Amino acid sequence: MNVLITGGAGFIGSNLADRLIERGDDVYIIDDLSTGSDKNVNSKATFLNASIEDFDVCKNFFNDSKPDIVIHAAASYKDQTDWRKDSLVNVLGTTNVLKCSLEQNIKRFIYFQTSLCYGHHPKEHPITLSHPIEPDNSYSISKTAAEQYIEMSGLDFISFRLANVYGPRNLSGPVPTFFHRLTNKEECFISDARRDFVYIDDLLDIVVMAMDGVGDSGTYHISSGKDSAIEDVFNHVVGAMGLDFGTNDKPSKMFGRFWDDVKTLLIDPSKTLEVFGRIPSTPLDDGICKAIEWYSENGVVETYTHLSADELKVRADEYSKE
Repeated sequence: MNVLITGGAGFIGSNLADRLIERGDDVYIIDDLSTGSDKNVNSKATFLNASIEDFDVCKNFFNDSKPDIVIHAAASYKDQTDWRKDSLVNVLGTTNVLKCSLEQNIKRFIYFQTSLCYGHHPKEHPITLSHPIEPDNSYSISKTAAEQYIEMSGLDFISFRLANVYGPRNLSGPVPTFFHRLTNKEECFISDARRDFVYIDDLLDIVVMAMDGVGDSGTYHISSGKDSAIEDVFNHVVGAMGLDFGTNDKPSKMFGRFWDDVKTLLIDPSKTLEVFGRIPSTPLDDGICKAIEWYSENGVVETYTHLSADELKVRADEYSKE
């Protein structure tokens, strides 16, 4: 089967490419390497270093690859103040990929949506698929607009609304951030937030099933069905790194949450369990150990966050006062 992956040099896309190549699929990757790395690209994949913002480039790549399945993993999320970039990649880029997919008459289109589509003040926990869609930052607004274009397209599609996916090659979120700061002997900031964590291999198991035709067209939650405190994640990272701090010596500081940091984000996976017969189940400590093993071997040069630049500056300033 021919599979085209946008964002295939990034975290989810590259891990999926490896899985598909291992089972014998022909994989075609387009990625502009803005957050991905060519080191992540499987040598057996056909790779194009380009942006989905360029329709002609997309069209030519689709014509050459003739995909049966499209996995749309490309996204802009580096800078919450760069609304233009988010809209160009997440909205315009998606419409380009959709138009090319329609022209190629693909079998299925698979998309990854953020659970921040429900906003920063969800009305229920866990959040069900019937919860109102209320995105309220640049990333979630643009990703939600893209999801709505996908729904309008008439394509057979699966949109996976994701909890916090982590694992090898991930450069966003608390696990790589804690590893990076601890490695560089920097303090870590911790809030009272709780998150629903999903190990990458568990996500890929379900994505491959969707590629092979499981599930009716529509939206699904990828969730472990339980949430964990960020402080617990920090402690798991410390343990996986083999660090030993006294009670008063931990290089961490508790912070209050800013407006763009949801207190609890837990989504309901019941539909996914019913349709796919499984939900993510890797224990958090096991998954973090696997991620830390990869970071220790490959390093983390840079991490990304959904938090605003203003929040990060305030936290840095508070550290400097200590």
